[in-house]
Amino acid sequence: MPTFANPVLPGSHPDPSICRAGEDFYLVTSSFAYYPGLPVFHSRDLVNWRPLGHVVDRPSQVSLSGLDISDGLWAATIRHHEGTFYVAVTLASDRRGSTTYLFTASDPAGPWSDPTVLDAEGIDPSLFFDDDGRCWFTACRDAAEPEVTGPGELWMRELDLETRALTGATHVLWYGAMRGAWVEAPHVYKRDGVYHLIAAEGGTEHHHAVTAARSDTVTGPYVTDPRSPLLTHRHRGVAEPIHNVGHVDLVDTPAGETWAVALGVRPVEGTHTLGREVFLVPVEWTDRGPVFAPDTGRVRLSERLPAGTTPPATVPHPAGPVRDDFTGSALGPEWNSLRGPVDHLVSPRPGEGGLSIRLSPEPLHSTGTPAFVGRRQQHLRMRARTRIRFTAASPAYEAGLAVVQDNHHATLALTTDASGTPLVVLTARRAGSGTRLAATPVTHDDLVLAVDSDESGYTFHVEDGTGTTTLGSIDRPFFSTEVAGGFVGVHLGLYGIGDTGAGEAYVPWFEYGPAC
Repeated sequence: MPTFANPVLPGSHPDPSICRAGEDFYLVTSSFAYYPGLPVFHSRDLVNWRPLGHVVDRPSQVSLSGLDISDGLWAATIRHHEGTFYVAVTLASDRRGSTTYLFTASDPAGPWSDPTVLDAEGIDPSLFFDDDGRCWFTACRDAAEPEVTGPGELWMRELDLETRALTGATHVLWYGAMRGAWVEAPHVYKRDGVYHLIAAEGGTEHHHAVTAARSDTVTGPYVTDPRSPLLTHRHRGVAEPIHNVGHVDLVDTPAGETWAVALGVRPVEGTHTLGREVFLVPVEWTDRGPVFAPDTGRVRLSERLPAGTTPPATVPHPAGPVRDDFTGSALGPEWNSLRGPVDHLVSPRPGEGGLSIRLSPEPLHSTGTPAFVGRRQQHLRMRARTRIRFTAASPAYEAGLAVVQDNHHATLALTTDASGTPLVVLTARRAGSGTRLAATPVTHDDLVLAVDSDESGYTFHVEDGTGTTTLGSIDRPFFSTEVAGGFVGVHLGLYGIGDTGAGEAYVPWFEYGPAC
């Protein structure tokens, strides 16, 4: 039987939501404080996804300034109805929902509208379009009586599509199947006249689980599906390659099948660095409701292809090293900055190729917008290399390669000592506090900087044309969610720090690829 390789979107792509329009599938994931925000992907087979653009690509739409990396845009839902695409999302601050936005577009590639602010509390907003054309908004919030019902509740109001405002009564739908756990990630589906409410409980870590309830009317009351949890890996042992499974969204295919996108992680010895990734899971409908992964009851690294699709490659993309020469007028969709655009700091050189990085005093650990662009790490075993030309005016100026995981990061930087001798310095930072791990003098300021990662750690190298110097290694758990905290995965990229106008670095190319 032809198979595909899970995850279908490797690297940090949390909280997937999916919809279908005709033969086309569209998917959106959380982006937190990375910018542009809310990446949108397109597929014809649910397995191979290509980036289309972002919902938030103008700073006038949403301000991310001052937010922690793991705050920002959380858990969006994408839906399509009568030619219009809708995305509902929460902006989080201090790990709590602060504002709920609704975006629309006629083309999921954009442009997306400026947002409408909805009168909604909580997080994880979702939309459900009923057969009569009415639209219902659901989300999760703190329960009114947590000592009675448990800590969270799912609630619903109607969304007026003309005014883009919530209207009518608020309906409390459900408190979850596990009363001691927070219930979140609600999505409503209708099957054979029955409304099915699918949610996530147990947190987004090891105890993550998919639970469900059902009702004969859209506003409830909803009765817990006694089979809950319907999908989880919390009972699996340490040898299980996928953990933290949950936060699903369902979609029907033109061939009549149902599939779910779910988040999961691939830990090594109890910690993971790639973040929460998108996994594809078959679903079968029965009289009792949806059955996830009906043949095995678990999410697998290798799964059968959806019906009617052509066998794709079984290796997650990219399958080999990819070099970016920055020959276009803008960075590709895989590149992100922090909290806002950095065109004035980091930009391609049209015609010439390569990337200019103008120094900025904003450090990587700040809550501002540093001179930084990064891309997701998508393979446990990988190598990233870049060529950089930079002359530092003082030891306070540096430019180079960065490995960023929430409030932990490491830099391999070209700088100088007090006498003006060029140096390459390896530094690790934890919540802003830095430790110089190694330094080596170099004979010139045109070098290749590289980092490898594998099951044990991240190893940093300098290539000067005559040979390679290994400066040191950092244990892999330093960059893991379990140690660094937060909700994101590792990003690899380029940065420059120094007084504004004090100089710039030139990067002819950046290369990323899996390692054997």
